[in-house]
Formats: sequence, C-alpha cells, structure tokens
Amino acid sequence: MRVLGVDPGLTRCGIGVVEGAAGRPLRMTAVGVVRTTADADIAERLVLIERGMDEWLDTYRPEVVAVERVFSQHNVSTVMGTAQASAVAMLCAARRGLPVALHTPSEVKAAVTGTGRAGKAQVGAMVTRLLRLDAPPRPADAADALALAICHIWRAPALNRLQQAHAAVANGPRPGGRPATAGRKPGGTPSANPGTPSGTPGSPKGRTP
Repeated sequence: MRVLGVDPGLTRCGIGVVEGAAGRPLRMTAVGVVRTTADADIAERLVLIERGMDEWLDTYRPEVVAVERVFSQHNVSTVMGTAQASAVAMLCAARRGLPVALHTPSEVKAAVTGTGRAGKAQVGAMVTRLLRLDAPPRPADAADALALAICHIWRAPALNRLQQAHAAVANGPRPGGRPATAGRKPGGTPSANPGTPSGTPGSPKGRTP
C-alpha cells in the first residue's frame, strides 16, 4: 500500500509518502513541505497548496490519502487556516477518485509512539526509527505527514474489518431469523400478513362455513 500523508497548514503543509503493509517493514518514498507566505492573500495561498498537492499526487500516485483531522478548542484563526488547507488536500484526492482517511492527532501519536500524548520530538524520533532514516525529517510538519501515513497503514486492516462487520450487520437477518427484506412486496411495501393466505385458515377462500 502506498499512502500519502498530509499534515495540513497554510504556511507549511507537510506531505510524506510511505509504502508498506501492517506487520511488514515500511519504506519512505518521499517527504517535503508545500510553503506559502503569510502576507499573501488567503485565496492565493490555497491555490499554491492545491498546485503543490496536485504535483505530489501526479508524481507518486498513492492509493490512499491520509489527512489529519482538524480539531482544537483554541486559536480559532489558526484552526480555520488548517481546516482550509485540509479541505484542499481532500478535494485534490477526491478529483482523482482516491479514498481519503482522516486520523486525529492522538490516533497518530498512539499508533506511532504508543501514547496519544507524545510530543513532536517523540513522533519525529519514532518516524526516524520506523522508516530507518538517518535523521528526523525537518521541519516537524514533514515528520507529522509521514506519521499520518504510517498510522493509516497500520490501522487500515482493523478499519476494513470494522467496516465489513458493520456491513454484515446492516445486511444480515432481523431478530427472529428473517432477512431484512422478508415480508415485503415488490417495490418495498410490507404485506399485511407475510406467509399467511387470505381467508379463514382451513376454509376455502371467501366461503362461509
């Protein structure tokens, strides 16, 4: 599986590509940052991020795009910019028909370091170790993007099993052993008494005993 991880941000949007599978060694394909200047118009900055994302998607052709789920109770202006950059990344992936997975920061930290409260230094150190790099990627946004890709590769099998289980429950039999479509006429209209003929049991239809 080849996953492109995105750590969204207006000034620095971290991007990293990782290949591998759960339980097997992982390999970093590429890592970098799409940068914009803080004094530029917001619309222009989003266009630059879009162009950068398109270049990465066209060059490395990932199977999945993993994006950090934006969540914060503080600094609303920063969160707005991060959310806008996140939306651009998802839009670029969707235009290519690529699935998009959202992972919270705590999920990523827990997957990579074993604790959802790990600091950036811990995440960078574990990314370096897991991908067998010579040094932690810089800036930290790049390391976070790789961590997102690693997180998705490791969580994908469990997520797939969960989705299959939900689908089985939704399409399985109802209580009493009847399938979800039992007792319905063509067109989806339930019959009055499924499986019971009209008239008095044991008597010819419409005849008075």
